[in-house]
Amino acid sequence: MFLFSIGVQSQSSHSAFNVGEWLKFRMHYGFLNASYATLQVNSTVINETPVYHVVGHGETTGVASWFFKVDDTYESYFDKKDGKPYRFVRKINEGGYTKDVEINFNYKTANAEFNDKKNKKKLNFTLEDDIQDLISAFYFLRNNYKTKDLEIGKAITLKMLYDDDGAFDFKLKYLGKEIVNTKYGKVECLKFRPLVQSGRVFKEQESLSLWVSNDDNRIPIRIKADLAVGSIKADLDGYNGLKHQFKIIMD
Repeated sequence: MFLFSIGVQSQSSHSAFNVGEWLKFRMHYGFLNASYATLQVNSTVINETPVYHVVGHGETTGVASWFFKVDDTYESYFDKKDGKPYRFVRKINEGGYTKDVEINFNYKTANAEFNDKKNKKKLNFTLEDDIQDLISAFYFLRNNYKTKDLEIGKAITLKMLYDDDGAFDFKLKYLGKEIVNTKYGKVECLKFRPLVQSGRVFKEQESLSLWVSNDDNRIPIRIKADLAVGSIKADLDGYNGLKHQFKIIMD
């Protein structure tokens, strides 16, 4: 499979988002509305560097929470100019399974410190070129890929540091354009499939698909994971503070 990389040095002058952007997603498992998740773009400063501070939060609601309670928070602090991450936070509670992790990226020493607060364990990793965390990667790609450069069957790839097993290649295979029916109307989307090394965050053959709006916002419209029994689907359920017009196809 051919892969093409998007490097920090090729940062586009186009910006797909602004401070104040807020996205809400409703997750379904079968007939259940299992949970809601939000992504909020804020602004702050780390070591005198202006950064975006994105907070992602998800939790189960209603009947689903009786069976399996989830309360997850992800945070990323990344450079407003080139998208480089400075800090990543992951605090999750999924049915009693918990994690409390922080990663700090130091570009002067070319080092990333992984701090597992729950288990009181610290690890150090050598920073690789164009490294991203789980959240910053999404916003980096929104600002850097060009639709005209995408080819069906080919993939975008970048390095990601997410957990204590070090950096790995994260890939998004482009599958083409599709029209998705949403609560707002029909939206033309770019469809992707994440492909990563097996044994990492995802499995190589996991059937996970992502639909992103084919406009200047490039926001997620739908995420779907096919499981052995049924499927999980997340749909855009609310938005605010988009930088560009949200394009809806008018019949």
